[in-house]
Amino acid sequence: MAADLLPRESMEFDVVVVGAGPAGLAAAIRLKQLAPEAAVCVVEKGSEVGAHILSGAVLEPRALNELLPDWRQRGAPLQTPATDDRFLFLTSTRAFRLPTPPQMHNKGNYIVSLGNVCRWLGQQAEALGIEIYPGFAAAELLEEGGRVTGIATGDMGIGRDGQPTENYQRGMALRAPYTLIAEGCRGSLAKQLMARYGLRQGHDPQTYAIGIKELWEIPAAQHKPGLVEHTIGWPLDRATYGGSFIYHFGENLVSYGLVIGLDYSNPWLSPFDEMQRFKTHPAIRAHFEDGRRISYGARALSEGGLQSIPTLIFQGGALIGDTAGFLNVPKIKGTHTAMKSGMLAAEAVAEALTNGKPAELTRYPEKIRASWVWEELNAVRNVRPAFAKMGLWGGLAYSALDTYVFRGRAPWTFHYAHADNQTVQDASMAPQIAYPKPDGVLTFDRLSSVFISNTNHEENQPGHLKLRDPAKAIAVNWNRYRSPETRYCPAAVYEIVGAEEGHPRLQINAQNCVHCKTCDIKDPEQNIDWVTPEGGGGPNYPGGM
Repeated sequence: MAADLLPRESMEFDVVVVGAGPAGLAAAIRLKQLAPEAAVCVVEKGSEVGAHILSGAVLEPRALNELLPDWRQRGAPLQTPATDDRFLFLTSTRAFRLPTPPQMHNKGNYIVSLGNVCRWLGQQAEALGIEIYPGFAAAELLEEGGRVTGIATGDMGIGRDGQPTENYQRGMALRAPYTLIAEGCRGSLAKQLMARYGLRQGHDPQTYAIGIKELWEIPAAQHKPGLVEHTIGWPLDRATYGGSFIYHFGENLVSYGLVIGLDYSNPWLSPFDEMQRFKTHPAIRAHFEDGRRISYGARALSEGGLQSIPTLIFQGGALIGDTAGFLNVPKIKGTHTAMKSGMLAAEAVAEALTNGKPAELTRYPEKIRASWVWEELNAVRNVRPAFAKMGLWGGLAYSALDTYVFRGRAPWTFHYAHADNQTVQDASMAPQIAYPKPDGVLTFDRLSSVFISNTNHEENQPGHLKLRDPAKAIAVNWNRYRSPETRYCPAAVYEIVGAEEGHPRLQINAQNCVHCKTCDIKDPEQNIDWVTPEGGGGPNYPGGM
C-alpha cells in the first residue's frame, strides 16, 4: 500500500503504556511517583478513558490503598460498600443458599463502576503530567535489533479496499526504552509478543471465560445497595464451568452478568442465550421486575491463574494486568491484582531508568513472586483446574477441601491439558439446545443488545476480524461444527447465509463487534485473528458500567 511509504511522525518517551485500564493507569501513576521527571505516555483505543472498561465490579481496595492512600479525600468513585454476600445454587425452578466461600467474602470492598474508577485514575495520572491519548489504537510493535522500542498507532482513513481515503492520517510512532502492555485479555500486541518471544513456552495454556453483562435501572423500592449475589448451577450443565453475578449499587442500578468458561465442549451452546434465559429463573427475575435495561456488553477473561501466567518480560518491556492473567478466579476479582502488577512493573522500570541505558526488566517477575499477588494466586491455583478436571460437583468438593483442609497449601498443582479451542465436539456428537425467543421486556436479542452498547465502527475501513484461511469457514467450521462462531459471538458478528439454498457462506458483520475477543480464543482451528480497528471504534460504555 502506498500509504505505508509515508514517514510517521515520532514522539519520544521514557515509557509507553498500552491501555488505560486499571493496570496501565496504576503503572503510569506509580512510575511518576517514583521518577517524577520520566516522560510517560498512555495510549487507549477507546474513545475516552473508561469507554471500553466493562465490569460489574466488586473492587478490593488493597492496591489502591498502596497507590493512592488518600483516595477518599481525592474523591475516588467508591461509594457503595459491599454489605450483603449471597451465594446460591440453582436448579431450573429452585434456589438453595450455600455458605459463602471465604474467598468470596466482600467486607471492606466496594461495588463500583470500573469505567468511572478508570476515568478518575486517568485524572490522577494527568495531574502528575502523564500524557494520555484516547482514541488511538496501538496497532504495531516497533523493534530495533530484536528489542521492542515502542508502538505505532493505527493509520486512520484507510478504506475497506486497503487504500487511503481523503481522510487518511498516518499513525504516530511512540518510541520509548520501555513498553508496558496493558491491553487486557487476549490483546493483539500481547498475542504477537508471546509468539515472537516464546512467552508461553513452559507454561500451561491460558484458559478463558466470556462474561456477558447488562446494566439495569430498577425501582428504588426493590433496590438493595451493597447486595452481592453469585450463583452457580442452572442454566449451565454440570460439565460447563460458569456462574452469575448480581450487584446492587449507585442510584438504583443493578449490574448483572453471566460468566461461562470457554473450555465448554458443546458447539451448540450460546453464552448470550444462556445469559438471557438465566433472568427467567423465579429467584432471579425479581431483581429486574419493572426495571429497564440501559446498557450491554461482553468481554473475555483470563481464568488460568498461576499456572497460565506467561513469561512476563520481553526485550524492551513487560506484560501487566489481565494481559498476563492475574485474575483471582475463586475470589471473582482481578482489578486489585492487575493494579498491583502494574505498580510492580513501574518499580522495576524506575530502577532500570537509573541505569542510564536500556536494561531488561528482570526485577519485575522477581517483585511479582515476592508480592501478595503471587501469594494470593498460589493459594487458589488448583480451584479452577479442579472444575475443568472434575466438573461441577467434583470441583465444589475439591474447592472445599483445598480451602478448609489444605488452606491453599496442597503439595500438588493441577494443570490444564488443552487450550479452549481444542475442547469443541463435532456438532453431530453434541445435543442441540433449544433457547426461548426473547420477550423484549426481560430477555432480548443480540442486535438490540449491541445497539445499547453504543458500538460504532467507521464502516469504510478494513475488517478487523481476519480469517487466516477463508475456506475453513465452511470446510471446517460449518461442515464439522455447524459454525459455532454464530453462537459464541455475543454481538451477531458472524452469520451464515445461503445455507437453506445449499450454498452456505460466512458473512462477517464487523461493525457489530463489542471487542470481547471470544472469536480469537474459541475458534476451533484458531483461524480468526482479532486486530485493532480504527482508534475510538467499538463500544462506548456509560459511567454506570
